[in-house]
This record gives sequence, C-alpha cells and structure tokens, in this order.
Amino acid sequence: MSRQRQPSELTEREAKSELEHLAKVLITANSDYHEDDAPTLSDAEYDSLKQRNLEIETLFPLLKRANSPSDQVGAPVSSAFSKVHHEIRMLSLENAFNDEDVIEFANRVRKYLGLSDAEPLSFTAEPKIDGLSLSLRYENGNLVQAATRGDGQIGENVTANALTIKNVPKQILDAPTVLEVRGEVYISHEDFEALNSKQIAIGGKVFANPRNAAAGSLRQINPDITKSRPLLFFAYAWGALSDPLAETQFNAIKRLNSMGFTTNPLIKRHENMKSLLGHYAEIEELRATLGYDIDGVVYKVDELSLQSRLGFRSTTPRWAIAHKFPAELAYTTLDAIEIQVGRTGAMSPVARLKPVTVGGVVVSNATLHNADYIAGRDSKGEPIREGRDLRVGDWVEIYRAGDVIPKVRDVDISKRSVNSQPFVFHKTCPECGSKAVREEGDSVSYCSGGLSCPAQAIENLKHFVSRAAFDIDGMGAKQIELFFNDETLPIKEPADIFSLERRDAANLITKLKNRSGFGEASITKLFAAINKKRKIPLNRLIFALGIRHVGETSASMLANHYKSWDAFSLAILEAGNRVGSAWDDLNNIDGVGTVMATALVDTFNAVSNREAIERLLDELDVQDVAAPDTNNSSIVGKTVVFTGTLIKMTRSEAKARAESLGCKVTGSVSARTDFLVAGLGAGSKAKIAESLGVKIISEDDWFALVNA
Repeated sequence: MSRQRQPSELTEREAKSELEHLAKVLITANSDYHEDDAPTLSDAEYDSLKQRNLEIETLFPLLKRANSPSDQVGAPVSSAFSKVHHEIRMLSLENAFNDEDVIEFANRVRKYLGLSDAEPLSFTAEPKIDGLSLSLRYENGNLVQAATRGDGQIGENVTANALTIKNVPKQILDAPTVLEVRGEVYISHEDFEALNSKQIAIGGKVFANPRNAAAGSLRQINPDITKSRPLLFFAYAWGALSDPLAETQFNAIKRLNSMGFTTNPLIKRHENMKSLLGHYAEIEELRATLGYDIDGVVYKVDELSLQSRLGFRSTTPRWAIAHKFPAELAYTTLDAIEIQVGRTGAMSPVARLKPVTVGGVVVSNATLHNADYIAGRDSKGEPIREGRDLRVGDWVEIYRAGDVIPKVRDVDISKRSVNSQPFVFHKTCPECGSKAVREEGDSVSYCSGGLSCPAQAIENLKHFVSRAAFDIDGMGAKQIELFFNDETLPIKEPADIFSLERRDAANLITKLKNRSGFGEASITKLFAAINKKRKIPLNRLIFALGIRHVGETSASMLANHYKSWDAFSLAILEAGNRVGSAWDDLNNIDGVGTVMATALVDTFNAVSNREAIERLLDELDVQDVAAPDTNNSSIVGKTVVFTGTLIKMTRSEAKARAESLGCKVTGSVSARTDFLVAGLGAGSKAKIAESLGVKIISEDDWFALVNA
C-alpha cells in the first residue's frame, strides 16, 4: 500500500481535487451520524479526515470551499421536526489527540489573554459523554422547550420527547428567569444490553452502540417510543441566561447540580498541566467501569470572565478542547478466559471482557490467540508484554483497529489481585473431553475428538456435503443446520445423512413430507440425491472427512497411493505408533509430511472417530482408484522422486504422468528409490541419492524414459 502524501507534497490541482473529495465524504458522514443515527465512519476515521481537510485548507487557503466541513457543526435538522433557533449557538469542540496538543492549547490561551507562564490559569476537566447533545430551556423554573444541536444554529424541537427522560427536571427552583441548560443524552451499558435484548425479542432494530440507541430514541416522532427507552441526561453547560450562574465553570456546574440536574461526579478543577493530564489518565483507566460511554476528557478555562474574553471561532470556542482517547484503545476487566473449538478442532482462547465501546463498537470479547500469548511469550518462547501473563480478573488494555477482531494488548499488573492464579490451558476439549494435542512447532492446541466432538460436528457436516466432497443436491449448509438441531430426525454425524430415509420411514408420527418447508416431491428428490452419492470415489471420501491439513489435492495423492479404502485405513491405523514401515511409507508420499501424517493417524486412532467412520462406511460403496494402463510402460512399479525446478511441466503434472504409468512417487529419497529426477537447483536430495547409489537423471532423460 502506498504512503499517503503529506498536504505539503500536494500540488494546487491535487489539493483542490482532494478537498472536493473530502467535502463529499465528510458531509455524508455528518448526515449519517447526526440525521440517520447510523454512522458509516468510525470516530477515528472521521477525525482523521477532518484534520487532513483542515491541514490542506491551511496550506491552500484560497482553495477553501464554501461548503467546507471545517465550517460545519452537526447537520441540518430533519423535516420530521419543527425548528428551533438557538439564541446562542451550540458549537462543537476542537480536538486534542495527545498531551502535546493539550499543552499547545493552554499556551494559545495564555498568549491570547496575555498571561505569562507564571500567572495562574485554572481549567476544569470532565468526561466527554458519547451521546446526543440536547438543550433544555427553562422559563420561570418550567421546562418550556428542548432542542437538539442540529447544525449549531437551528435544532430540532424534541420537547415532548425530552419530557419523558426520567432525570430531566420538569421544574427547577432558585434558577434565573431564563436558563438554557445544555448536556448529553445517553444510555447506560446495562440499559443498552437490556434494550437490544428487547428489540431482538420483538423483531425490532438492534443498535450498534449506546450512542446510536440514545440518538435514535430521542429523535422519535412518537414520544411514547422515547418514553419506553431508558434515556438519561448529563448537564455540563448552558446557553441563554438572564442572570449568571456563578463566576467559574466549576461552581456553575455545582449550581446546576443543586437545582436537580445530574452532573458528572468526575469533574475537577486543576491549577497546572501535570494535574490536568493526570486526571485524563485517571478517567481513561476508569472508562470501562463507569457504566456509560465516554470518548475523551473535556478541558475548559474555569474563570467565566476569561471564557468571555476568549470568545469563539467559527465553529469552536477558544476556551475549551476535547482530549480524545485513542480510538482503537480502551482499558477494561478480563472477566473470564474461555476456549472455543472450531471445525478443525482448533482450541482458541477468547477473553470475556467487561463491555466497553471502542471505535463505535461495543467490545465484550477479544481473541487471546493461544496458550503462549496468555503466558506472555511468542511462538518462539520470546517474551511479549515483557513476559507479563494474562489472568482472570486482570485490568487489561484492548485494541481494535478498523474491523479487526479486538485483541488484548497489555495488562496492568499493579492492579492484579494477590489471589489471582495463572491460567492453565485445557488438556482436554471442553466440548467433548477428548485429548487436546499440540503438534511440535504449532502454537495452537487441537481437540482430537474430530467427528465425535459436538463443537466440530456441524461445521464438519457442512464440509462433508460441500461441492468438492459429497456434493449432495438439496443437502447444503442450510439443511445441515436445520437437521442438526432437529429433535425427531437429527443429523449429528455423516452416517445420519444416509440413514435419514430409513429413520423417516420408521417415524410414524411426523413425516418429513408433512413438515413446513418440505413436500412429498422435495423429500423424494432429496432421498434420491442422497442415495445417488452412496457410491463415492476414494479421494472424495478422504477429503469429505475433513481431516486437518488434508485438502483436495492431498486427498487425491493419498487415494492414488493406497488405491482402496481398505488399504488406506489399514495403513493409517498401522502408522498409529509413528514408527515402522507404514509410518515411513505414509511420510514418503510426495506432498505428505509429518504434520499431515500426524493429523491422519490422530484422527483414525481416536476410537470415537473410528467408530463414526465405520458407521459411515456401512452406508457407502467406496470406489477404488482405477489402475492405470501400464501395458506399454517401462517404469511400472518403479519409485521416483522429483527435486528442483522442472522446466517442461509443473511438479504436479510430472507426478500425475508418472503415476499414470504405474510409477510410485514419493517425497523423500531412500534405498528403495529407483530414480531421482533432478531439475534446476536440485539440492540435498541429490546428495542423498548419490550417497545411496540411487540413479540420478535429468528432466530430459526422464521425458525420454516415459515417452519411450
């Protein structure tokens, strides 16, 4: 992927084109977020694009567009609501993404006010709630109007809906004659989970995150729907006032609280940068425990007279800034470590986390890769996280970049309980109790239960009926899921597919043809399709068993080598102790190595697997591999090894040609090898052949031999 060019590297023409593109993307994103409550860009993506737009405009000021995203706040109001003109604009905040941005902000404030570094300057800091902005207008203590931010100038009248929010005061005492309170509507994590569960139960819309749920709930045409949603309100600012609330931001918020408004208990006043940034770190660590979403910390100049002097830019106040959290990162509690078993038996550890919203997505699970990762080391045994292991109850840092599955990146062991215990990886499959095996050089443990493991069963069955395997017409993945969960005629293993007709005939109560979605004609057709596949080529059967590391090509190689099911299964069973001629012969098949050979013998030597396979064989007529016509072959019965790069055909083509002439192709040289065909770059195999006295021939000699 090419590096994105810096704005300073753009030509004027390129800058103009990019500003046009950014305007389209950001205006659409604004509409998606503020109007439709269904953002298509993550906060991080939006912030990054908006920042680039601003940087290009700064370098090319004459190219700034009339509809520049830099001049926009929110989005136009929906036609579904009446309009409210904000007496004092509801602006957005400038963003800071690191400590240096915050320090620069403070320095700008001092410079604007003419304050030296030695003169006192206080700021407040409070969590930035991730919800929907709302303005509440009170006259003579009574709530008379509620409006969304809209585009900052004109908002949507949502008074009837705001009146249903349980912690929004309908009347207040000891208040100015006119008081416009501003804050954020949100939904707690607990209420969000309950709301989505309810939505699923009634077949309604499922929300991606609490912010979307809050916004969508407040902006309902029917106030009764809003009333049914668990909305809450945090007050953190004000607009129009007939009389001042206080002399400082901090005391003004305290006064709002005394009037009955819910304000954030984490707001604090700070006298210096060290204390201010320290508070940011504290809030970031508390993020997952708050019970509601925040996406940063807001800093404001505390003294209101200084706020008045600082004033506003076109879209943001000069006296406030939002210090955003890293979009992909969050801290939370590791509640549990569970093992999930996949189709191939891979046992994957998963972190169950206290839910936290990261990049607009509620994260409650994260991958832990494997046992080594949990233990604090990589696959080579080298330390990761400086060797810190992961334990249940730990305070962990998670990250999520784009659509990548969340991962646990680090752990804060200073918060670890003295009673915590190292995690012990399972020695057996949690689903079926079969032995967990970890091959040498592999970082993943696998369940050896195979076909008998319920966690693997349904995915194995889908593989079994796939196009390259049995390819049964009318019995695809959807039907497998249906029958797998059926109580009357379940399909739990491959043999059950072929006994389905007999079991249906014996079922005197509920026939398949009488069930919803089935008819007599479709059932007759399905049974005919199943019976048609009872006669199956050996290679397709081997592939259909879903043995790890055995793909279509490998299955064909095995079938061509052993010729019949009886010979194949007997050889694999005899190779079970991993020594002897059967084991050596298996490993010497060209394309088969120790990893595949081990997977084969593990599958066949697990009693439950073997019994399931035997039940399947009772239903099938497995076709032997047809013997090649070798009447005119001069190399029938010979053993050949290919090495190096062949020029006239691929290795696979050469191998197929050799086998068609009755040759046995193996992957390693032994005393039983008759020929070594050495292509370009032949290496160690040629040396071994020479030491064993094996005949070494060139590619041209080989072609002369097989074409003789």
